[in-house]
Amino acid sequence: MDQKYNQASSTVSDRAVLTPECIHCGLCLQACPTYVELGKEADSPRGRIYLMRAYERGVMPFSESFVQHISACLDCRACESACPSGVPYGELVEKAREVIEHRVQRSYLAGAFRTFTFKRIFPSRRLLRLHFNLLRLYQVIGLQKLVRLTGLLKLFPGHLAELEQLVPDIRKKKDHVELGSVFPALGKKQYRVGLLTGCVMNEIFGHINQATIRILQRNGCEVVVPAAQSCCAALHCHAGIMDTAREMARKNILAFEEAQVDAIIINAAGCGAKLKEYGSLLAEDREFCKRAQVFSQKIKDISEFLVDLPQMARPGALSVRVAYDDPCHLLHAQKIGQAPRNLLKNIPGLQLVELERPDQCCGSAGIYNITQYDLSMRILDKKVDDINNSDAEVVATGNPGCILQIAYGLRKAGIAHIRVMHPVELLEQAYQNSK
Repeated sequence: MDQKYNQASSTVSDRAVLTPECIHCGLCLQACPTYVELGKEADSPRGRIYLMRAYERGVMPFSESFVQHISACLDCRACESACPSGVPYGELVEKAREVIEHRVQRSYLAGAFRTFTFKRIFPSRRLLRLHFNLLRLYQVIGLQKLVRLTGLLKLFPGHLAELEQLVPDIRKKKDHVELGSVFPALGKKQYRVGLLTGCVMNEIFGHINQATIRILQRNGCEVVVPAAQSCCAALHCHAGIMDTAREMARKNILAFEEAQVDAIIINAAGCGAKLKEYGSLLAEDREFCKRAQVFSQKIKDISEFLVDLPQMARPGALSVRVAYDDPCHLLHAQKIGQAPRNLLKNIPGLQLVELERPDQCCGSAGIYNITQYDLSMRILDKKVDDINNSDAEVVATGNPGCILQIAYGLRKAGIAHIRVMHPVELLEQAYQNSK
């Protein structure tokens, strides 16, 4: 154990865990992936709320058990969709993790690594680009192949060898969108929109950002990519690193205020959910609280924006069977489920097939598949079985973490005939077929 538990007063007051209006009805239990897998009350939303309440009232001390059960939560927000009382569980668990962040005493090495990752790499576009370029070099020079053949990673503790398998092939992908760019509308300009490129999305899935821009251009949008934008801070909030998250939120608000856009487009579900919650994140910031609300009201998932257009440019035909999988933070946090399906249904020739449980989490959940690998894989196995039983050629999902996780699960299961794609990629292919 490389962490200790500080019982003394913290720099974060106990107001960080708010008493929720949970009536303990239990309707959230079967919606919660960790409860379904583990069968423990303390690993259900209801149980975790009980722990938060017990800690807040001083009935239960801050302990390893509290940290374990709160950290095991995916923060998938499925419980919010099931809850009849409207308990804002995602906000509660993030505030509980803020308490954990300030009270857990980690080893020097673990603390330094965490600080460097969350407070140096993600807020810095330059450092983020550098690390992905090093990863690309690791693959290009054949070092990855050598490491895998020798089984070197198996000598290290934990699941390092398995986690390395999650890394996608990015040897030839250098198509990130340059910040500070402006892309003119094709034909008459109807809207001026901003694009938040994201961190993982732009570095690994830059082609999806490029496709998003071309689709927006085709639909009468001038697309602005503000140079001063930052990571959305979703990962920071999930980890309880709220001070850094607030700094990054302010930076994004300033960047897009200066851009003066009609809407801010996002194609990553997890990022979109957090961007829409900036009003809550900065609720106690006198200077930014109202500006954050205005900012969040402009956030539109790409599917949400396109289906609401008075007249969307018609795509060409695309003959393919597609299973759509709901990203948790699009369905449960943003309450968007039909828009991506309508977008796909609008493509002539595309056959949309429904999964048995499209609303069930894939187990990615930000960095959950790193911090809780075993449980993440158990949840992923169910998702892969569902997809494999769908008779689909493509599974479409609108979040980079989900794309990586599901693709890894399919590779691990030896399922090579099903591709994982973003809905935007399918729409882009259909537009190319309309020429």
